Amino acid sequence: MDTTVDLDTFSSLVERPDDSARRAAEERWQAPGRPRGGLGQLEELGSWLASVQGRCPVRPLSAPKVLLFAGDHGVASLNVSGLPAVGGTAARVRAVLEGTAPVAVLARRFGARVRVVDVAVDADPADFPDEVVAHRVRRGSGRIDVEDALSAEEAVQAFRAGMAVADEEADAGTDLVVLGDLGVGSTTVAAVLIGALCGTDAAAVTGRGSGIDDKVWMVKCAAIRDSLRRARPVLGDQLALLAATGGADFAAITGFLLQAAVRKLPVVLDGVVSAACALVAQRIAFRAPEWWRAGQSTGEPAQAKAYDRLTLTPLQEQKITMGEGVGALMALPLLQAAADTLAEPQAVPVRPEEPKAQPKLPSAAELLDRA
Repeated sequence: MDTTVDLDTFSSLVERPDDSARRAAEERWQAPGRPRGGLGQLEELGSWLASVQGRCPVRPLSAPKVLLFAGDHGVASLNVSGLPAVGGTAARVRAVLEGTAPVAVLARRFGARVRVVDVAVDADPADFPDEVVAHRVRRGSGRIDVEDALSAEEAVQAFRAGMAVADEEADAGTDLVVLGDLGVGSTTVAAVLIGALCGTDAAAVTGRGSGIDDKVWMVKCAAIRDSLRRARPVLGDQLALLAATGGADFAAITGFLLQAAVRKLPVVLDGVVSAACALVAQRIAFRAPEWWRAGQSTGEPAQAKAYDRLTLTPLQEQKITMGEGVGALMALPLLQAAADTLAEPQAVPVRPEEPKAQPKLPSAAELLDRA
């Protein structure tokens, strides 16, 4: 197995979306008889879809996929989450696979398939189907406030696993990925990465995550503070940063985002975890964010800082904080509507005919007089 990744190649491999297709879409929106900007956000989304598809009219979104990377984090043992540190992630994975989790219910409603990629769940791999654990790197990740999450070799392995998943989805014909995550303690890890890359202190990026109270928030803030001290010395090396204070799922998502951009596969980001990975990926390939859209705002302060740095504007203000791609999935109907509207052939507006004069009918009084 290759234990290296040449990150510098991504800057040349990631191209910009097609500007000519975007311009064609913008002209198409200005059809005769339509008010300028009358379809609001649908117009911007349709033009973006034209650019990432490299064509106008666009193709309707016929094969969207919800992609969930799952992993456990040692920092969860500090009880920084309202969810159980032991078994919590595995239980959520099972709920998705059984079709009872909210993301599974909504995906059926919106016509999207769901795929779970177990990169580092702290559970026996025999508990899940082979296709779920095919890219498993390790069982859980290290406690990042006192130790590295991964070894350097594991970080590369996870990063390459994410790249492989992007290739699998592109080869399978997936035309849009709704990106989510499953992992207890993951918002703590995300806050560390965003805080380190944005140069902020712990309090500025510590959010409520799974709905924690003030006491737990203080524990979480302290863990982020200690982890930031470990992150800052390796800021110049993104893989080293992911190994020190990230996790196998974070490394995999980062690799996925970059390779998806190389393969021209558009992605909708969900919560603070995908935002953190997007921020790391931007440091590797500055054009990559043009292939992504921010599905929603969760209200997490770290997410807001990441999107500001990425110059991404959330499509919705759902404030869905549960992860598993639910918030991003709620933006799928908007994108489907934009694609369908822009894909329809333009019709030449026809002046409506004047209504023909109808013979005057006698009133009830006139009928009575005649009788």
